Amino acid sequence: WYWQEKKIPMYVEFMKNNYPPNFKYEDFGPLFTAKFFNASHWADIFQASGAKYIVLTSKHHEGFTLWGSQYSWNWNAVDEGPKRDLVKELEVAIRKRTDLRFGLYYSLFEWFHPLFLKDESRSFQQQQFPVSKTLPELYELVNKYQPEILWSDGDGDAPDHYWNSTGFLAWLYNRSPVRNTVVTNDRWGYGTICKHGGYYTCSDRYNPGHLLPHKWENCMTIDKFSWGYRRDAGINDYLTIKELVKELVETVSCGGNLLMNIGPTHDGTISVIFEERLRQMGTWLKVNGEAIYETHPWRSQSDDVTPNVWYTSKRKQKLVYAIFLEWPTSRHLFLSQPIATPGVTKIKLLGHGQPLNWTSLKPNGLLVELPHLTLHQMPCKWGWALALTNV
Repeated sequence: WYWQEKKIPMYVEFMKNNYPPNFKYEDFGPLFTAKFFNASHWADIFQASGAKYIVLTSKHHEGFTLWGSQYSWNWNAVDEGPKRDLVKELEVAIRKRTDLRFGLYYSLFEWFHPLFLKDESRSFQQQQFPVSKTLPELYELVNKYQPEILWSDGDGDAPDHYWNSTGFLAWLYNRSPVRNTVVTNDRWGYGTICKHGGYYTCSDRYNPGHLLPHKWENCMTIDKFSWGYRRDAGINDYLTIKELVKELVETVSCGGNLLMNIGPTHDGTISVIFEERLRQMGTWLKVNGEAIYETHPWRSQSDDVTPNVWYTSKRKQKLVYAIFLEWPTSRHLFLSQPIATPGVTKIKLLGHGQPLNWTSLKPNGLLVELPHLTLHQMPCKWGWALALTNV
C-alpha cells in the first residue's frame, strides 16, 4: 500500500535498492517458502507464553490466503510459495498440543482486487466482491477450521450491509459448527467498530486506561512499529518484558484482554526475540496468573496515590489483587483504595505465600510490609501481585 498506492519515497527506494527491476508484489509469492515452519513448535511457544487463545492472520488486505482457498486461485499458500495449508497445520497443532482456543483473523476487503475496486467506484451499490470472494471464504474458513474466535478486519470504508455482515453473523451464531462457542470482534463494516460485537477492539493498540462497560481487547505489537517481521529492526524497536507486563496489567484491570502481535519470517520461523518475550510472559504468568486469569475489574482500576499499582478481583472468593510494577525501596507499599479489617483481612505476595504484616490507616488505605527478599528469592522480576482477602 505504501509502495504501490501511496508511493511513499522511503518504501519505493527500499524496493528499488533491494529487489530486481520491475519486481511486482506477486513476485513475493514464490519467495514466501515457510520452509522451516513447524506448527508443533509454534504451538509449544504459545502454550509456554501463558496465552489462552491465538489468532492467526488467515488473509490480510493483499488477498493472499494461508489456506488453499478455492476463491483465491493461484494466490494462496497451497498453490503458491509454501505449497502447504498453513491454517490447517496450525489448527491441528494448537488443538492437539495445547489448551488454547484457535482463532482466525480475516480481512474483509482487498486493496487492489478488481471486483472490490469496481464496487467501490459505484459507491458500494453493488456487491460483486463480497458475494464472489469475502462471504464464500468466510463460510469456507468457519466450516473447514472451526475457529472459536473470528477476528474480522478491514471494512474498506464500506457499510455492513454491503458485506452482509448481519446475515453472516446470524448464520455464525445460530447454525455454524462453532455456534455455541464462537466469539467475534467489532469490525464488520464502516461505523460498527467500538459499537457492535462480542468484544470491542476500537483501534489498533487500544488501551483506554479506564473501565469500559463492554468486553474489549487491546490488540498491539511487540515490535513498536510493525505488525510484520522487519529485517532491519533494532533491539530498541521491541517492547521490553517489563513494558509488556505493564500493558497486560493495565489492560486486564480495565476489563480488557491483551492480544500481542508477532511477525514471523518468510521461512515460517518465530524470531528469537519474539519467542523470548512470549516465554518471559509465560514465566511471569506462572507466578501471577491468579491475579489475571478469570478476574474481574474491581471498583478501582488503579491506585490514586501510589503510581503503577493496578487492581483486579475475584468476587466470589472475596479476593482483590493489587499488582505493583515497582518494588518500593522502603519495602512498604501504601495502597489507598482497599479498606481492611484487622483480624479478618489477610494479605500474601503471590509466589511467596507467607501472610504479610500490614497496618490500617485512617481515613482509608493500608500500609503493607513486603518481605525482605534477596534478588534470587524474588518470585519474579517484572511486577508483583498481592492477594488481599476480605477487603
